Amino acid sequence: MKKLLTISFVFIFLCAGYAQNIPPRPDPPRLVNDYANVLSRQEQAALENELAGFARATSTQILIVTVKDFEGYDISSYAFILGEEWGVGQSEKNNGVVIVLKPKTLSEKGEVFVATGYGVEHLIPDAVANNQIVDNEMIPRFKQNDYYGGLAAGVKVIMDLTRGEYTAEAYKQQVRSGKDGSPLFFLLFLLFFIIIPIFRGRRRQHYSVGRGLPFWIALGMMGSHRSSHSGAFGNFSSGGGSFGGFGGFGGGSFGGGGAGGSW
Repeated sequence: MKKLLTISFVFIFLCAGYAQNIPPRPDPPRLVNDYANVLSRQEQAALENELAGFARATSTQILIVTVKDFEGYDISSYAFILGEEWGVGQSEKNNGVVIVLKPKTLSEKGEVFVATGYGVEHLIPDAVANNQIVDNEMIPRFKQNDYYGGLAAGVKVIMDLTRGEYTAEAYKQQVRSGKDGSPLFFLLFLLFFIIIPIFRGRRRQHYSVGRGLPFWIALGMMGSHRSSHSGAFGNFSSGGGSFGGFGGFGGGSFGGGGAGGSW
């Protein structure tokens, strides 16, 4: 019994020391915490208002935290501990999601991790979080130093999955069809709107502005045919307005689900 108590005290002490390197929960509570200073105030406001509205409507809380350093820990452990310490999600549903981002510097690679609470692990499987959300939506934009765009794109997919607009499998199929369908769409466009009219002897003036569909506009329309996860929440009408308003963290728990990547 004495040995068991000793082990328990040591465990509690280590956990307490482990969590000391985690930033304190913000007061007032915020869902967007840009400690690495990669987002403008307008971008923070746009993300915060979108996530706050989503939390009020669904009770699912998606937390974004950017940091410059993980204080000696790996990014996954950092994300899980932060989610537990801050209590992201509802205690009865454990429906929190934590996105931790460390931007790339001249000496260190950039890293991002999406940690999922117990209650949403089945909606966002690790494979989807890694191969689709992180690799397909986030990192390509992060490589262009578009941190807002990458976060917004990933958040949109997470919101759609957790609210049940489509399943993880449907999303994977959508990503695959989007990648495979663009070349086919382009070939069909060339065939029906360029090649066939030329062989029929039509004049090129038929495609001039005001007389038909301009070639460059059609290409623009082709670009809009891609996946709708553009990574934007409309305009920045929030400006420098107030953040938050989602009601505070509810005490959710995390069980080790999630995935990440680097660039």
